[in-house]
Amino acid sequence: MALVPASTSVESPVIAEVDMGGGSDPSSVTVRATVVQASTVFYDTPATLDKAERLIAEAAAYGSQLVVFPEAFIGGYPRGSTFGVTIGSRSVKGREEFRKYHAAAIDVPGPEVDRLAAMAGKYKVFLVMGVIERAGYTLYCTVLFFDPQGLYLGKHRKLMPTSLERVIWGFGDGSTVPVYETPLGKIGALICWENRMPLLRTALYGKGIEIYCAPTADARDVWQASMTHIALEGGCFVLSANQFCRRKDYPPPPDYVFAGVEDEPPPDSVVCAGGSVIISPFGAVLAGPNYEGEALISADLDLGEIVRAKFDFDVVGHYSRPEVLTLTVKDHPQNPVSFASAAKTENSQKS
Repeated sequence: MALVPASTSVESPVIAEVDMGGGSDPSSVTVRATVVQASTVFYDTPATLDKAERLIAEAAAYGSQLVVFPEAFIGGYPRGSTFGVTIGSRSVKGREEFRKYHAAAIDVPGPEVDRLAAMAGKYKVFLVMGVIERAGYTLYCTVLFFDPQGLYLGKHRKLMPTSLERVIWGFGDGSTVPVYETPLGKIGALICWENRMPLLRTALYGKGIEIYCAPTADARDVWQASMTHIALEGGCFVLSANQFCRRKDYPPPPDYVFAGVEDEPPPDSVVCAGGSVIISPFGAVLAGPNYEGEALISADLDLGEIVRAKFDFDVVGHYSRPEVLTLTVKDHPQNPVSFASAAKTENSQKS
């Protein structure tokens, strides 16, 4: 099904120009941004990558310079699955479900990352993509960043998986909480409920984030309140992308069963209603929220609004009280194993 721009503040599909040289007044830049609301092709990563390229191409044709995808778009969000886990045991079927889920994840770096980078370069967009990252035998819920030259910039790993997510995903650390300075503004991301963590948000504010991406799996009305609050608190644009999924977007039973429901949902029943949205630094909804179906949700971001909003409230600037309240972020990798021989080799090379 072809996607169409939904609830957009953009009047016509004329490509907006950005001064890629930075210009003397970066606050005069206007950025066309799109959040993608679409479902994974579950357990089929090649097909999901094909779908991602179609969506990126459509957004670029509309003039978008930044395209944001939902949480776990590549690899899939395993909604409704328990992986056979109860306290004290795991089932044989659940272990097999994890094996298949692990197989659908991607290595970072890896061939799928190379392909995503090529897409960003081909369509000349900054790309923010939710993936399930495979690092050996541990999975991470991760966001990848790419620039219009086709370069992979880096990643953010979800710092705090929610509830049963902690059984299937590892925990990120402070070394993957980046904010990238780009010609479109300073771009970063937090994933789903870690957006509720005040200290983690403050770390992004401290890095000067201006375009705050929030890939999620939360389609509830209360999510909109969180997104509006973050926009106001951070004086930044907030771009939240969620999947819109029906039961038929997941494998049929018995290959995939939704736990906690008495009856198997009909194929066309909605299991995630989306709610993707773009919000200004003043808390104004620029596009969305959309609960209608798969869509591209687009808006033009006037970066001057950031300066105007910060005049009122700059959370790590004039509205901070560092003599009373401070935050220390441990932004180095946390490694479970280190080798003394490697340290000796490094020291000998320095000498």
